[in-house]
Amino acid sequence: MVRTLASLPSGRVAKWVVVALWAVLLVPALMLAGRLGDVEENDNAAWLPGDAESTRVVERAERFQPADTLPAIVIHDRPGGITSADLAEARADAEAFLGVEGVVGQPQGPVTSEDGEAVQTVVQIRKDRTGWEGIGKVVDALTEVGEKNGAKTDGLGFHVTGPAGHASDSIKAFGGGGALTTITASVVVLILLLTYRSPVLPLLPLLTAGGALVTSEAVIYLLARHAGLTVNKQTGFILTVLVFGAATDYALLLTSRYREELRRHEDRHAAMAQALHRSGPAIVASAMTVAAGLTLLMLADLNSTQGLGPACAVGVLVGLLAMVTLMPALLVVCGRWIFWPVRPSYGSAGATGAAEEGLWNRVGTAVAGRPRLVWAGTALVLGAMALGTLGLRADGLAAKDQFTGRPQTVVGEEIRSRHFPAGSGDPVYVLARAGSAERVRTALSGVPGVTDVSAPVVKDGEAMVLGELDDDPSGTEAMRTVERARAAVHRIEGAHAQVGGSTAILLDTREAAARDSRVIIPIVLVVVFLVLVLLLRAVVAPLLLMATVVLSFGAALGVSGLVFDHVFHFAGAEASFPLLTFVFLVALGIDYNIFLVTRVREETLLHGTRRGALTGLSATGGVITSAGLVLAGTFAAMASLPLVFAAELGFAVAFGVLLDTLIVRSVLVTALTLDVGRWMWWPGALFRRPTTLQPPADRHDLESTLRAR
Repeated sequence: MVRTLASLPSGRVAKWVVVALWAVLLVPALMLAGRLGDVEENDNAAWLPGDAESTRVVERAERFQPADTLPAIVIHDRPGGITSADLAEARADAEAFLGVEGVVGQPQGPVTSEDGEAVQTVVQIRKDRTGWEGIGKVVDALTEVGEKNGAKTDGLGFHVTGPAGHASDSIKAFGGGGALTTITASVVVLILLLTYRSPVLPLLPLLTAGGALVTSEAVIYLLARHAGLTVNKQTGFILTVLVFGAATDYALLLTSRYREELRRHEDRHAAMAQALHRSGPAIVASAMTVAAGLTLLMLADLNSTQGLGPACAVGVLVGLLAMVTLMPALLVVCGRWIFWPVRPSYGSAGATGAAEEGLWNRVGTAVAGRPRLVWAGTALVLGAMALGTLGLRADGLAAKDQFTGRPQTVVGEEIRSRHFPAGSGDPVYVLARAGSAERVRTALSGVPGVTDVSAPVVKDGEAMVLGELDDDPSGTEAMRTVERARAAVHRIEGAHAQVGGSTAILLDTREAAARDSRVIIPIVLVVVFLVLVLLLRAVVAPLLLMATVVLSFGAALGVSGLVFDHVFHFAGAEASFPLLTFVFLVALGIDYNIFLVTRVREETLLHGTRRGALTGLSATGGVITSAGLVLAGTFAAMASLPLVFAAELGFAVAFGVLLDTLIVRSVLVTALTLDVGRWMWWPGALFRRPTTLQPPADRHDLESTLRAR
């Protein structure tokens, strides 16, 4: 059955049918993929769970303001002191802001700072389904008003900052997705050129991965439109990197095996059928493992993480489908010339399938000398690297720390903080029942970190009280103040008091992310372990492989923490960073162990575990290294986005993949396999196989015999 399915994409007629079906599929896919931005949700509801306290406050506050709003803080400044003409211009700007579509209510201000060098105006901006995108357009319109009225031309500074300014610059940063796709594709082409040493062959995996990305985006659009899947800008750029990286990995493994089989088979159709039959299980198991790990993100409380999981799982599965159908068909259609200038001819050198000489053969020989010392020493080094996680700060980033550069919102925030109280213009909101309004106001006034409290506003049995924070509303100290405020107002009996605002949103996001890590990480480990048990028909090998991947993840996270702090000088990491890094590294990192160990198992059927381990390493070393370089390169391309989160996730995954490819898979796993021996396959049939058994010439016959036992 497996052989029959493997032969379908490479059939003499079927290959043309496969190519035609994909060509027909890509026509509507291209149309739907272009509409993915229409269903993106970048507002608070797209990130926070619906039952978060800050989310409920937004709903309760609607009776006090026309809609869900976000403050834009406009700063006019002049180092020598604000003049009367400057103040008049700020007032004229405030009046002009009323004519900007999306501005809600009367602007607050302008208010002159105590030092007389800056003027602050707070403008409320309506948020809609488009979230950051809609806010960005309003902020641009506010900036145009300021520039039209003469700001920035006579030495008067003009900046839009606050939560709305941050959202605007964030959407512009995410807008680099087109450049990210170009950089990612360029990285893939460069590495494939170095790997294949062919100017033509890299086009096939690139075209296939591009088709998989377009099809994935179309499927995700339909799921978002009709099944309620949450999609945002973060999902889009991670999907691009993941599909290109994972799909190209599968193409490398398939093409490498196909090249081997072309030397064994005169007919290229038979060669591809055998290549798919032998490499297909590893590719499918790898993709299923990644997809399973990503799908488990649906258990997250954070809506952004919850939607990211199934969207990326769709990308991986579509990439798998493309690489086991379209890619084989294209390779067979093109024939042997696609490998030009070094075409694999029937019966040529390398027909045995394993490189007897070369780097990986020498690595295997070196490891085989003292395998126990090698794996113990490697594990100790990785463990020492993992100690860096103790210094990793993953409790969220202040708004000014979320960009790698200095956009308008960062510059404006720095100016504002020099001249005005840190929390001005972005208060906390407390909603309570009207009868408890004064008690809530008194309780909020006594909270350390709250500098000023407004008089209650009562409407329809509800009261709203605003509190100005002493610290930067996006900083850790402000979040601690919100925690104290919640504790104070929750104690008031019958008040049903809840605390919201932008600081409360950040706090709820951090707490939800911490909960997601505690719940999802153990489940991912269990699911990946079960997939390995089914694939390898053993227990010991999956346990050891899981241990190596977790150790690799810890080392990558530890080194990343040190680099973020001492090299890049980032202020910390987002709360969701550890979970996303874990899922990507464990799911993707286990890929290379699957590629290696399935080949080791195949060789063990013929030659025993020791020779199987060395032959497996030699046969897969080059292709797995190339696959690791591709995946690392695609994730490293995320640094092209001017966002700390993208740079950190890209660096951590890229470094972790390289560590797993070059050290964990080639040295640690090989040394463990050599040391443990046939116990790797306990309690499966391969463990019980007598070492003196004379293997038949055909691998398939031997595996069938072992299964029968």
